[in-house]
Amino acid sequence: MNRRPLIGVVPLWDDDKESLWMLPGYFDGINQAGGLPLMLPLTDDQDEITQLVLMCDGFLFTGGHDVSPSVYGEKPLNDSVICCPKRDRMESLLLQEALRLDKPVLGICRGIQFINAALGGALYQDLPAQHPSKVEHHQTPPYDHAAHTVTLSKGTPLYNLIRQPRIAVNSYHHQAVCSLAPALEKMAESPDGIVEALYHPGMKFLWAVQWHPEFSFRTDENSCLIFGAFVKAAL
Repeated sequence: MNRRPLIGVVPLWDDDKESLWMLPGYFDGINQAGGLPLMLPLTDDQDEITQLVLMCDGFLFTGGHDVSPSVYGEKPLNDSVICCPKRDRMESLLLQEALRLDKPVLGICRGIQFINAALGGALYQDLPAQHPSKVEHHQTPPYDHAAHTVTLSKGTPLYNLIRQPRIAVNSYHHQAVCSLAPALEKMAESPDGIVEALYHPGMKFLWAVQWHPEFSFRTDENSCLIFGAFVKAAL
């Protein structure tokens, strides 16, 4: 039996139902790429996080709640900023341990935002208020359709994987990277200057994208390539 890399997936939290939940696309994208997804518990216990990081081969930081402005030293801008403090605490510990052991990490939507903030960058808390633009960053369904293009930075791992200067992506977010963390480098940018993908050049695999391959991997080859590169790094 061939062993599939075990990928720990950060859970989503439902405030109204006070329950954990998961979008199937995260699991299906990992499965199709050859990985075995596992939804993690929502915990900020250091010992539990350490055990989970030792157990899993890679980690997917999912979308969901806004990143708490306190993570990057700010106060909430307005009522649109809705956070999950326990998830922020969990992901801070999880990212720290994954980096320490050089375990592969892929961030999606909130994932790119949290990784950037946790490593010393800052965010636009509310794009419509702080970075108004004609580019569609908050599309309506179906979410597997492209909303805008992004330009890939030559020489970056994402460009070397996709081999195209520009690709079309879906988009559903109201926060975004404002200033890049010192350790990170940009891999893609939207027409209005938003960082759409980044990576950590000092790690085995730490990539993050602002768009949603978990919605588009069934119809978009580039989304499949991203999941594939992530799972391959976890082998």
